[in-house]
Amino acid sequence: MTVTAPERPSLKHRLAERGVDRTLLLLVPGVLFVVLLFAYPVLYGLQLSFQPAEGGSPFANYSTFFSDPYLADTIWTTLRLAIPAALINVLASIPIAYRLRGRFRGKRFLTTILVVPITLGTVLTAEGLKQYLSPVGWFNRILMALGMDEPMRLVPSWTAVLFSLIITGFPFAFLLTLSYLSGIDPTLEQAAATLGADWRRRFRYITLPLLAPGLAITFCLTFVLAFSVFPSAYLVGLPQGETRVMSIAAYEAAFRDGDYPMGSTIAVIMAVVMLVVIALVLAWRSRLYRGATGGKG
Repeated sequence: MTVTAPERPSLKHRLAERGVDRTLLLLVPGVLFVVLLFAYPVLYGLQLSFQPAEGGSPFANYSTFFSDPYLADTIWTTLRLAIPAALINVLASIPIAYRLRGRFRGKRFLTTILVVPITLGTVLTAEGLKQYLSPVGWFNRILMALGMDEPMRLVPSWTAVLFSLIITGFPFAFLLTLSYLSGIDPTLEQAAATLGADWRRRFRYITLPLLAPGLAITFCLTFVLAFSVFPSAYLVGLPQGETRVMSIAAYEAAFRDGDYPMGSTIAVIMAVVMLVVIALVLAWRSRLYRGATGGKG
């Protein structure tokens, strides 16, 4: 007589006995992806920033960065580009998305035109601006035809980099704002209209308060895109002057000077600055939400 060993319960039954939802297994590929392509590089770069190339204190690179005005000023230079670009993109997207949220003929075509810059990329956009805003470009040709004595010098400049960030960042702000506006129940405005409120009052007291939390998220995403500016700061800006942003300083430290720990240090400081700005915006968003809901939630 042979004795068979008890059948080992399957993974499905073991998870069920422990009260674990099997659908959580679907998270495994995503978790591995994040760990391998995000968490590990970030932790490695953070560790490298505490290993100065010349030895000494683990915080030597950070001390060098903040004690050197040429390096420390890159924080304010980057913020001076990223914050205005993000604000302009968000503010410009509101009226356009507000108008395009309804159904009308040609909406798909107009939306496609507005998001085309996504397909161009920052390099092609910067090169286009370089030609368009040059002393012999179309912009100066038009000004000269209108009576201007001499062409304006717009490239290279801080203004040209700002234009590039606006062109490449606006489609993201527009699509996000349009999605948030589309999620607002139109019957709220219709009810206000029946009570005699014009479109200005409906937008100010109904649409804008409901849209504001979404605008905060939109600002954060467009700010991150603008803060990491690199190609346009080189191509249409002054990389050793008023557009020497943090990404340029990190690139030069790592690949020009061969100081990878200092490059990692600048990258870590970039991340911290972005997180601080995002935290401030999200704190304002949370406060705005609590005010709108009477302090609940």
